[in-house]
Amino acid sequence: MRNHQYLFLICPLLFFSSSLASNSSSCPIDFAYVNTFPWDTSDCTAANSTENCCSTLRSLFGIGLSHHLHNNKTFYLPTPQSSSSCLSDFQSHLDSTPTVKQTFSTCLTFPNEFVANPSNCAGIITVSDWINKVGPTPVLDTSCNGDLAAFLKCRSCLDAGMAVNSRLVSLNQNSTKCFEFTVLYAAGIINSLGPEDIRAADCILGVPVSTSGSNSGSRSKKNTVFAISGALVGTLIVLGVILIYKRCNHKRKEAQLHVDYVRNVKARVLPNTGAKWFGITELDAATNGFSQQNFIGQGGFGVVYKGTLSDGSVVAVKKMMSSDTEADDDFVNEAEIIRKIRHRNLLPLRGFCATSDPVNGTERYLVYDFMPNGSLHDHLFNQKVLNKRLTWPQRKSIILDVANGISYLHNGIKPAIFHRDIKATNILLDLNMKALVADFGLAKQSRDGQSHMTTRIAGTYGYVAPEYALYGQLTEKSDVYSFGIIVLEIMSGRMVLEEVKGVNSGMVLVADWAWELVKSGRIEEVFDSSLRDGTLPKSVMNRFVRVGLLCAHVMVAIRPKISEALKMLEGDIDIPRLTDRPPPLGHESSRSSFQHSNSAWSSTQGSMYSSSLNT
Repeated sequence: MRNHQYLFLICPLLFFSSSLASNSSSCPIDFAYVNTFPWDTSDCTAANSTENCCSTLRSLFGIGLSHHLHNNKTFYLPTPQSSSSCLSDFQSHLDSTPTVKQTFSTCLTFPNEFVANPSNCAGIITVSDWINKVGPTPVLDTSCNGDLAAFLKCRSCLDAGMAVNSRLVSLNQNSTKCFEFTVLYAAGIINSLGPEDIRAADCILGVPVSTSGSNSGSRSKKNTVFAISGALVGTLIVLGVILIYKRCNHKRKEAQLHVDYVRNVKARVLPNTGAKWFGITELDAATNGFSQQNFIGQGGFGVVYKGTLSDGSVVAVKKMMSSDTEADDDFVNEAEIIRKIRHRNLLPLRGFCATSDPVNGTERYLVYDFMPNGSLHDHLFNQKVLNKRLTWPQRKSIILDVANGISYLHNGIKPAIFHRDIKATNILLDLNMKALVADFGLAKQSRDGQSHMTTRIAGTYGYVAPEYALYGQLTEKSDVYSFGIIVLEIMSGRMVLEEVKGVNSGMVLVADWAWELVKSGRIEEVFDSSLRDGTLPKSVMNRFVRVGLLCAHVMVAIRPKISEALKMLEGDIDIPRLTDRPPPLGHESSRSSFQHSNSAWSSTQGSMYSSSLNT
């Protein structure tokens, strides 16, 4: 029995009749790939494997649907006749394997499953509908494009897909196929290699690939990410039905439980916070029913909407995505952390909200002041903003603001607070471009200056300090590492991880890239192109780059404390000589050691990525 079920297991497919074979010409999909794609037929030839074979065939059919979406810009097929004809065509290409053909005729049962219908997912039928409903999806576009053979890349694609699915379902709770739409869109529209690429089909569509047909030599049955998500979604649906049934028999008791939940959460977060407890009706009115027009962005913890309160003040409302007990702890943790901080470079919290009912379950909301200039990430990497690049004074001010905010967390509070998720999307800019560090859901208080060991790794890939990601060792130097990455991003205009071409092609960390230039005496090549003006203070800019490299050093002992880094930036103390960095992971000399440690890194990614958005 296969260890996981594939994506299309969550929705039964069409039943077709042999009498409709004459209509095969009306099918807009060419299924020739069925006989050329190296899909694994073992589950359809082994005894007692009907269920697994059905999963394989449904995923294989998804390649054709993705092609149809790419070519015709339409989700699913136009008529019942065309969908029946497509399945007839599909079966004709399976005739070379008799056992496959036999299984195919037993696992397809519904005649209109693949017919385009506004009720499938929030009224979406075409790609234009998708764009209008979903809006920009930069994380999905980046994560699901290109080569998805690497586990981390594929996992990132899954995270992005699940986040978009949550957004779609929030538009229409009765939608049943939003996850399938997200998968088809990722395979057919986003991924430039196309749905017939072995790596894309394996990761996104869950098509099992034969060992001999995969250049990577890895069998797709192991940890097929989207396949696992399909099984999880199916399980959640079943559990949901069971829960609803039980609730119908315990309405009075359940209602009291929901009232008690809100009362308990309110009692945990409200005392001494100085923040307001909002009613859900007030937030619903402020955000116009959490409409897509008010959507700001999405992160690992939730979806953020712009809102206007009854007094006219503009706020950002973050709706927490998870509904489990751990999310309660994160919610209360953020409230507790923010209760203790008051600093001009840390984003204050205006209020909270929690609701609970039999239909929507438990929901939590955090309300902040709205930052009109968005995030640092927007100004560095958003194409719509790049035509107005940050000036050198603005970049310098932002770096110092962030350093002051972190310094307050580490030195202005006892015990110190470690943020754990410092990144460009968590640095917000107010009307005057003053930077405020935000999102304290992952923050953790120190233990009287000692390092903290944890198995729940939090943060975002690239920004997370190596000793924390690999071994769970958390200290104030972990935040310093993330700060160093931020400094280099601001100074260079490069993202934390960017792909490079050439002999050692692959994803390169901005710190490794900058170090190679500095080591070879070409430090000015680190600067963003807009900073290469001869009138700017090169010596000061050089100092900022060197401090960034020092803070983002792989070795913990070499990194300064944030208070020391701040003095270096301001020129109050000298910068120590930069110590050589270990070779980047893509370098030949480090590949063997990377392979040795990769299993440890991968074991941390499940918890890390579920905590990141990462936005």
